[in-house]
Amino acid sequence: MIQEILLRVQKNFPLTAKPFEAIAKELNMSENEVISIIQEQKDQKIIRQTSAIFDTKSLGYKSSLVAFEIDEDKIDDAVKIINAHPGVSHNYERNHKFNIWFTMACSPDSKIGLDKTIEILAKLTNANAFIMLPTLKLFKISVKLDTTGKGDKKEKIVQKEKIAIDMTPLHMDVVKLLQNDIEIKSEPFEEIIKKLNITYEQFFAIVNDLQKSGMMRRFASILNHRRAGFNANAMVVWDVDEKDGEEIGKTAAQFSAVSHCYLRPKYDNWQYNLFTMVHGKTKEETNAVIADIEKEIESKSHMPLYSSREFKKVRLKYFTNDESVWEDKYINLGEQS
Repeated sequence: MIQEILLRVQKNFPLTAKPFEAIAKELNMSENEVISIIQEQKDQKIIRQTSAIFDTKSLGYKSSLVAFEIDEDKIDDAVKIINAHPGVSHNYERNHKFNIWFTMACSPDSKIGLDKTIEILAKLTNANAFIMLPTLKLFKISVKLDTTGKGDKKEKIVQKEKIAIDMTPLHMDVVKLLQNDIEIKSEPFEEIIKKLNITYEQFFAIVNDLQKSGMMRRFASILNHRRAGFNANAMVVWDVDEKDGEEIGKTAAQFSAVSHCYLRPKYDNWQYNLFTMVHGKTKEETNAVIADIEKEIESKSHMPLYSSREFKKVRLKYFTNDESVWEDKYINLGEQS
């Protein structure tokens, strides 16, 4: 039953006043039982966080996957510098010459901008080289680890139509509060309701607006992959023909074990343009998925980049002043580059 609950809170967290009661009714359990199990999974750090997952681009942020080439003896110092930037949400060491891989996002109010920020970090870390790999085409982004082992090998990917909405100050206030980790209790949204002095009906109407607009991709629990038993997670990069990239990306995204699938740019020193994150409990399991993908897509070559160390994995905090503080500290360095 624990595995069923973990899958449920990843896939389709109920957006109701009493979400754990809704899950309990589905699974023929009591609300207290569900709350107890989820809290225990959180205490064991199997559940990292339960909150809204926003679309960075829709909120006006510019972002990119970035790879640095750092000398082995300088990695620890470089990681501290990179992780200190509030726009860095993920940072890993991977088995390649480009050994440090991180995601960077800059707000619409950034004084430096994305490109200059990366240049500054490259200087501060003494990177030998770096590449920026922004998303050219997104096919899938949805981490839902199959904790039950009963899921299908493939899934249908449905692209939802986005509807424009009028963002009010109240919408923005909800965004700022909805990105925080909820408390595991009967009414986890109660604090937001009280703080904003609104009703549940008003709150969920705004949440619905944010989902329809594409600003909020979903509300879900995110698991700690390794603690949940998924110890072999590979970023698999593929060299595919750019003219067929969209069709190939759609095919790769259908595999349930693939959580992220994007087209990114190629460079003279980087030939791969299709990126798929593949999750498995063992390396053999992950490699089997990669082999299945290889049978169905046309690529010149591919390479699995396993993460050897995780340095940072957090939800990006939107619309705080942390970025401004960082930029004020290093803006002069950006002007020199």
